[in-house]
Amino acid sequence: MTLSLDPNAIGAVLDGRWAPTRRLGRSLALNETTHLDPADDLETTRAKTLEAVGLMADTGLPLLALPESMGGENAHAANVAGFEETVTASPSLQIKAGVQFGLFGGAILHLGNSRQHESWLRPAMTGELLGSFAMTEIGHGSDVSAIGTTATYLPEDEEFVIDTPFTAATKEFIGNAARDARAAVVFAQLVTGGVNHGVHAFFVPLRTSDGQPLPGITFTDDGYKGGLPGVDNGRISFDGVRIPRTHLLDRYGAVDAAGAYSSPITSPGRRFFTMLGTLVQGRVSLDGAAIVASKLALDIAIRYGLERRQFTTSDEITETTLMDYQQHQRRLMPRLAAVYASALAHEKLLTSFDEVFSGADDSEENRALLETRAAAFKADSTWLALDVIQECREACGGAGYMAENRLVGLRADLDVYVTFEGDNTVLLQLAAKRILGDYAKEFAHIDVGGVARFIGTQAAEHSLYRTGLANAGLAISDAFTRGLGDRRIRSGKLQRSLLETRLEVMVSELAGDLRPATKMSPAAAAELFNSQQHELIEMARAYVELEKWKALDETMRAQDDPDQAKVFRRLRDAYGLSLIEKHMSWHLMYGRLPMSRARQLPDTLNRLCAKLAANSLDLVEAFGYTDKHRRATIATGIEAQRQREAAEHYRRARSRRDFPVPEKHLIRQTTSSAV
Repeated sequence: MTLSLDPNAIGAVLDGRWAPTRRLGRSLALNETTHLDPADDLETTRAKTLEAVGLMADTGLPLLALPESMGGENAHAANVAGFEETVTASPSLQIKAGVQFGLFGGAILHLGNSRQHESWLRPAMTGELLGSFAMTEIGHGSDVSAIGTTATYLPEDEEFVIDTPFTAATKEFIGNAARDARAAVVFAQLVTGGVNHGVHAFFVPLRTSDGQPLPGITFTDDGYKGGLPGVDNGRISFDGVRIPRTHLLDRYGAVDAAGAYSSPITSPGRRFFTMLGTLVQGRVSLDGAAIVASKLALDIAIRYGLERRQFTTSDEITETTLMDYQQHQRRLMPRLAAVYASALAHEKLLTSFDEVFSGADDSEENRALLETRAAAFKADSTWLALDVIQECREACGGAGYMAENRLVGLRADLDVYVTFEGDNTVLLQLAAKRILGDYAKEFAHIDVGGVARFIGTQAAEHSLYRTGLANAGLAISDAFTRGLGDRRIRSGKLQRSLLETRLEVMVSELAGDLRPATKMSPAAAAELFNSQQHELIEMARAYVELEKWKALDETMRAQDDPDQAKVFRRLRDAYGLSLIEKHMSWHLMYGRLPMSRARQLPDTLNRLCAKLAANSLDLVEAFGYTDKHRRATIATGIEAQRQREAAEHYRRARSRRDFPVPEKHLIRQTTSSAV
């Protein structure tokens, strides 16, 4: 059952193309300066996190994304891959550095012109100029187009005036705002010549060099949060703050001295989404960072589960390790498989990200694919992280609740990731719209014969339901989905067919249900869309699940070592069958899986989890983390040491004549004598 595996070889597969910068990002965790003590006060924690940001700048990671003309390598994915791994040091560091280098510096890089790059970009990327990314407002989070902050141009002074016209327009939850930022990229409605040209980005100085607020700028410290104590979030409001015309980041929209507006993109809507699309890096990095946090949690919990003993089973002396219990395996192994799937899918996401931002493939199609995947993957992986960390915490019992074992801190810090860079529910709707759009394009160009076949299949399926044949044991999938003739429930063709068919049916049904919206009034169309909101979100999640399964399947097929290929197959099957089990009611309701095959799932998953548990230490060692990355007492081998000490104590005690006899033995002896 146990395979002969090389964790380093598996780790090389996981770390992928950008392994060197991943290792560089992890190296920050080896410096104790980056470790936060939950007993420290807020000011101490913030100061330590800022120092850690400086250490990250010293590695040169943030400079990788700069163009070669500015001393960089135009290596965007390498930068992000290393940055994600700083979660091993501290999620506070990852987020604070993300604000500084990814959002503040990234906005200058992607939205600014060459002169603005010369003035602000390198200082931002070296940490010399500390900044904020002021987009979110009290009244508008995910709905960026409706923010209330205004930037009104005065041609007589060649200046913009930044204002917060009402309380709900106050910038809120802004990282680095409460304490450290000296400037910010501020998003505001650009008004010139009596016309509102929509949301644009502006470089706005906030504080003097010694940290005093500049005139017209008011800060409020958000104080303690549910997690991320090292990030100094705060509110910013503006009252007649004047900035030069040249502080408009004008890649997609410029204003000349006389106040005339111009843009290379004529459509306001397309301009807005193009501008925000350049900031997709935040979603990409949060997807990866959530996966790193999930790896850490599993690394800790699995190591503890392999050592911690609880209850005697096979005999009255030897207690059983937690990982030997079937339910413990069922709790952790499918989640381990899901994290492997997420990590491998993230590698594909990074590839698209690098292609788009390096210019290797900046086609509209590839950019749309990147934005769809970034939105959907970020939502799925951040939710997965909360689920994984919580399950790992519970699997470690009371020890998992101790701050020294890292899990409760990770859970608290990762909680806000599900609403960072867009609320997950909103992001899934965005992804769903794009998926539907792709479907509509394909349908629009389908040939006449294809339309007939599509309609014929739909009609045949409908007749099966009407006649009850599906319920009589003839699954629709056997008639219309390829690969389901294989009786083995672990068949890769079976898994792919079920996952693909579920997505295809959901997309086609939604397209049919929403098609009338094209001829409705805006209000009626919005009401129809809202009535399908839940189905849209579930469809987007089905898309992510399929993409992650395919990433595992492709990786399995690329392995040359037989045992390594086998363990990746086990991971693929555990992930795929867990998804099918999760959505079993759908597959049965739509006749995609016969009841006889459905009943095979629990036993098959049980056997898979047992096999994965036998190699679980290899699989977490492949993550490449050491004690300094985990920083959890229960994952240091101390539990095994305690168990050995206890076993030796009882071995010696039982050899003594005065060893107490358990009362239940006396009862048995008395009962036997009476008989």
